[in-house]
Amino acid sequence: MTDMPTTPVATAPAVAPTRVATPADSPKLTRSIGVVGGTLLTLSCLTPASSLFVIVPDSFATLGTGTALTIAIAAVLCIGVAFTYSELGTLIPSSGGEYAMVGTLMGRLAGWLVFILSLIVVMIVPPIIALGTADYLAPIVHLDKQLTAAAVMLLATAMGLLDLRANAWITGIFLVLEVVAAAVVAFLGFTHTHRSAATLVHPVMDSGHGTGTAVTGGLIITGLATALFILQGFSTAVYLAEEMENPRRNVSRTVLWTLAIGAAVVLVPVVAITLGAPDLKTLAAGDVAGMVQSWSNSAIGTFVSLCIALAIINAAIVMVIQNSRVVFSSARDGAWPTPVNRIFSHVGKRFGSPWAATLAVGVPGAGLCFATLDTLNEVTGVAVAGMYVFVALGALVSRRGEHKHRLAWRMPLWPVVPALLIVVLAWVLCQQSTKSLLITGGVVAVAAVYWAVYLRPRQATHWVISVPEDELPAAAAPVPDLT
Repeated sequence: MTDMPTTPVATAPAVAPTRVATPADSPKLTRSIGVVGGTLLTLSCLTPASSLFVIVPDSFATLGTGTALTIAIAAVLCIGVAFTYSELGTLIPSSGGEYAMVGTLMGRLAGWLVFILSLIVVMIVPPIIALGTADYLAPIVHLDKQLTAAAVMLLATAMGLLDLRANAWITGIFLVLEVVAAAVVAFLGFTHTHRSAATLVHPVMDSGHGTGTAVTGGLIITGLATALFILQGFSTAVYLAEEMENPRRNVSRTVLWTLAIGAAVVLVPVVAITLGAPDLKTLAAGDVAGMVQSWSNSAIGTFVSLCIALAIINAAIVMVIQNSRVVFSSARDGAWPTPVNRIFSHVGKRFGSPWAATLAVGVPGAGLCFATLDTLNEVTGVAVAGMYVFVALGALVSRRGEHKHRLAWRMPLWPVVPALLIVVLAWVLCQQSTKSLLITGGVVAVAAVYWAVYLRPRQATHWVISVPEDELPAAAAPVPDLT
C-alpha cells in the first residue's frame, strides 16, 4: 500500500461546509490512548461476545446452519468497509466519525443524513444489548429483564463520565472474559460435533416439522444486513480519532486489527455451535447457555453465562462512550439550537469527558429498555448498510482537490473497493423488508425536513463541520505502510 505525496498544502480545508476547529472557538478532547487502548475500546464496542450470544441466536432461527456462511460473507465485505474507514478516518480525524468524514467530502446535507443514520445505530443498539443481561444472570439470580437493562444503562452512563484511559483498561478486563467465554463455547462445540462441515456451505434450517429445509441464497442476502450489524463495531476507532495519540497511524491500525480479531471471536464459536448443536430445532432455538450445559456441566454453563453478562455490561459502557462523542461532536458543529449546542459540547475539567453528552445518550437509553424493540435489530441493520454506502461514496471522492495531497493512510485497489461496496450494499438493502426500509426512510425524511427548515437557513453558524487544527498538517514525511 502506498501513501500520498508530501507536497505542502494549506492547513485549512477549502471545502465550504468544513472549518478548522481552534482552541479559541471549539472545545477539545484529550489525547490519552494509543493502539492498544484504542483496540481494547473498539473491540469492546464491537463486543463480539455480546453479538455472539445476544444477536446471533436470532440468525440461527432464520438461517440455520447458514449463519456462519452469512457472517463470513459479511466479514469479507467489512474488509472493504475497513479500508474506507481507515482512509477517511486518517484523512479527517474527528470524533464526529462518519458524518464528519462524509460531510467534509460531500457537503453538509450528506453529512447530516449520515449523522442521522449513525444516531439510529448508536442510540438503539445499547438498550437492545442490555436487554440480554437478565437472561444470562438467571443461573445466579432471577431479575426483571427491563429493570436490569435500565440499571445496566445507568451504570454504563456513570462509567462513561470517567477518564477515557481508565475506561480502556476497565473494558479491557471485561473483554478478556468475553474472549474466554467464546473460547470455551468454541472448544465444547468442536468436541461435541453432530454434523459434518459440509453443512456450512450447503446450509439447512429447521422446517418446524422435524426435518431440515435448504437455506436459499435470497435468505443469506437478506441476513447480510444483520450480519454487518454483528461486526459493525470496528468503526468505533474513527470516533476516538481526537483522543488517540498519532491518529493518522493509529486509527487505521485499530480499525483493521479490531475487525480481524472481532470477526474471529464471533465466527469461530458460530461454526462450533453450528456443528455441535444436537439437532436443527435446538440450533434454531438459539439457547447457547443450554447447549453449553448439555456439552459440559452446570458449573461451566454458569461461568459462561456470567461472562456473557459481563460482556453485555462492557458493551453498554463502550457504546455510551462512543455515543457521547458523536453527540458532543454534533453539538460542537452546531447541529442543534444554540443553548443545546453549548451544553452538549462542554467538556468536564476533571475527567476530560463530555459529561452532558454522556448523560444525554445514557439516560434515554435506560428509558428505551422499557420500549418494544422487536423490530429494531432489522432497522439497525438497514441503517448500518445505508451508512456504509455513504462512507464508500465519500471514499470515491476522497482523492480530489486538496484532499489528494493530504497525508493519510491510503487503501489498496482504489477506486474498485468503494465502488464494489456501493453495488453490493445497495443490493443488500433492496432485499430488506419493506417495514424496516420504511421506518429508516421515515426517520431520514424527518431529518431532511429539519435540515431544510432549521439548519440550512442558519448555515453560517449551524452544522459547520469542524476538524481539529492540529490534525491538518501542512506537510510531513510519508507515513509508513501499516498493513
